[in-house]
Amino acid sequence: MFKKIFSYSMALVVASAVAVGCGSKESWTVTCPWAPSGVAAMVSQKAATLSTKVSDDTVFVADAIKGDAATINTWVMDKKANDPALTFVNEGLLAITPIIDPKKARFTKDDFVYIQNLYSSIFVLSAKADLNIKSINDLKKYIEEGNTVSVAVNGATSAEAFLATALFKSLGVKDFKLTPYTSAAEAAQAASKGETLFAVSHQTQILESSEQGKVNVVAAFDNEPLATGPFKGTEGVGQYNLPYFKNLCLVVARAGTDAKKVEKLQKMYNDILKDPEMTKWLTDTMLLEVNLLTKEEVDKELQNVSDIVNKYKDSLM
Repeated sequence: MFKKIFSYSMALVVASAVAVGCGSKESWTVTCPWAPSGVAAMVSQKAATLSTKVSDDTVFVADAIKGDAATINTWVMDKKANDPALTFVNEGLLAITPIIDPKKARFTKDDFVYIQNLYSSIFVLSAKADLNIKSINDLKKYIEEGNTVSVAVNGATSAEAFLATALFKSLGVKDFKLTPYTSAAEAAQAASKGETLFAVSHQTQILESSEQGKVNVVAAFDNEPLATGPFKGTEGVGQYNLPYFKNLCLVVARAGTDAKKVEKLQKMYNDILKDPEMTKWLTDTMLLEVNLLTKEEVDKELQNVSDIVNKYKDSLM
């Protein structure tokens, strides 16, 4: 399924490029600092295509430069207020890296002006099928019995790593091991291949293994059951007062950008995210959540992440 999504996203690149070539619309380049084949890049390409629908004089052009903090360091250094440039940041860049590796991030949230949250991704915990763990209560019992826990995550100090650590430490695990991978897709498949017992991943990345019966999706990192998609009804860890946060994709401009420009960009993204074509695609195909947030709500989300990181960083590092 993910290969089909990737092929579709490449078609969107061509479509957005064609749109830019027509007329004299102002182009705003939107930099994704993660993999060109990843979730954020695909959503950015879709939004770029729909930008021609919501504005007569402005268009978004999707770009992806893998590098995470290094990409954002360069972006902040090169861009100034009112440049027609946007970028993505997330909880990792704004609330994890500054705490665990502050020298890596040569920027702060004050370097940006917030536009909108492009989407939220609710991570899920999957378990190797032969463990027969299908619910949070099953998971609690497994841990109470003193069993080993090994979890695949994308990166040693990633959002997934902190979610896994916070969850299992809160449940009182004794024998706990994180296995970091350099790719989110590889981490997602680790449990299905028997390399680990559990994995934390995006929903799309575990879907195929779940459909093949290789893993069970045990829990969602949310405060309520998943409301849509193939994992609908999966319990949220927050229902059990366990820690969690969502993966955000925050669109930002350079600090100091004119307020009228910011307002216009916000309206464009709001209109794109309310478009039925976009909402259906995000929900049904990408298994993501349309989650428009105010700056105050974003600040609250980031503070929650920082609190979790500060509490569990010694266990992780």
